[in-house]
Amino acid sequence: MTDLINGVRSEPTIEVVGPEGAAVVLEIVRAAFADREPLDPPTDALAETEETIAARLAAGAGLVARIDGRPVASVLLDAEPDGRTVHLRRFGLTPEARGQGLAVALVREALHAATTLGDGRAERAMVFAREELPRTARFWRQQGFAEVGRTAPYVELARALPRRIEVPTPEDMQALATRIAGVVGAGDVLVLSGDLGAGKTTFTQGLGAALQVRGAITSPTFVISRVHPSLVGGPDLVHVDAYRLGGAAELDDLDLDTDLDRAVTVVEWGEGLAEDLADSPLEIRITRAVGADGDAADTGDNDPRTVELDPLGRRWLGVDLIG
Repeated sequence: MTDLINGVRSEPTIEVVGPEGAAVVLEIVRAAFADREPLDPPTDALAETEETIAARLAAGAGLVARIDGRPVASVLLDAEPDGRTVHLRRFGLTPEARGQGLAVALVREALHAATTLGDGRAERAMVFAREELPRTARFWRQQGFAEVGRTAPYVELARALPRRIEVPTPEDMQALATRIAGVVGAGDVLVLSGDLGAGKTTFTQGLGAALQVRGAITSPTFVISRVHPSLVGGPDLVHVDAYRLGGAAELDDLDLDTDLDRAVTVVEWGEGLAEDLADSPLEIRITRAVGADGDAADTGDNDPRTVELDPLGRRWLGVDLIG
C-alpha cells in the first residue's frame, strides 16, 4: 500500500481497540463521514461523541487501521444480545486512505474479529447501507453480503462469518472434507486456494469419497477438469484446476455451466477467477505451517495446515460448516 504522504509503499497495521481507543475512532468517523454527500434524513454517524463511541467499544469491540502510525480507518463491532449476530457499524476510511484496497482488508479482519466476540457464538455479520448509496451496498455484496431486508432508508445485508481451523494431518483434512460434504449440494461451487502441496487435492479426495462419486480423484492439472459421476444418485463432482488458465475468460471456455446445476464443483487455484460461477461460492484457503526461516514447514505427513472457510452470499446463512 502506498504511503499517503511520501508515495512509498507501506503495509497497514490493523489492531483491535477498546474504550481507550474512542478518541481515535471518533476522529476517523468524523473524517470519513464529513465529506460524504448530504442525506435525508442525515447520517447519525456525525452525532457520535467520544462518550458514545467509548460505550459502543465497551459493549463490543473496534478495529483501527494505521499506515505509518497514522489512524486512517476504523469499524465498530456490536453483538446482538443472543451473541449470534455481529453488526459492523461506523465503517469508514479517511479520504486519503480510499482506493488502496484497505477497505477490503479491514472487512476481512473485522469478520474474523467478530468470531471471537463474547463467548464465540457469533454466526453472521450484518451491515446497513443507505438506499441512496447503491455503491455502498455493491461494495458489501462484493464482500459476500446478501440483502436480507429493507427498513427505509436502509438496506440490510448479512453474511455468514468465516472460520479458521487447524488441520494437523492429511487424515484431518479429509475429515474436514467429509464434514463439508454433508452440507453442500448440487449447484454449490467450492473455490480452493493455497500453495503447491498445501492439501487442495487431499481435501477434494475426501470430498469425493464422502459424496461417493466414481473414479480416483487426482490433480487435474493437465486435463484441467474432470467430471466424477455420483454412484448413489447424489450430485456429481466436477474437479477443475485453474492453475494453467490465463483468466476468467478461459474458465468460461470450459463450458462448466452444463454441469453446475447437478454437481458440486471444486475449482483449485480458483480464487479471483471462479467466484462468478455461483452467487454464493464457498472459498477455502489452505495455508501450510511456516518455519522459523520463513519457508513452509516440511515435516512429511505431519505438516500442519490452517484452513479458512469463507462462505459468501445468502446460501450459507444458517449453515454450520464445522459442526
